[in-house]
Amino acid sequence: MNSKMTPDEEFEFYAKPENQVPTGPAVRRRKRLSEPVPVRFPDDLLQRVREKAEADDRSVSSWIRRAVEHELDRNAS
Repeated sequence: MNSKMTPDEEFEFYAKPENQVPTGPAVRRRKRLSEPVPVRFPDDLLQRVREKAEADDRSVSSWIRRAVEHELDRNAS
């Protein structure tokens, strides 16, 4: 499917055995992560992060890791 499905549509789609077969190339294994680092955000900033993460179809943690990597790479020059 090319269009974004609702959670109910996803449930119905993947409930069918024929839609549970992996397709495409194998996904690379992720790097092992270190211990959790507690970070606190003001409510308004956290809400913006959640919205951006959802728009990118990522978890909040994954989105924050990517943002930190981007910032470190940008400043490495």
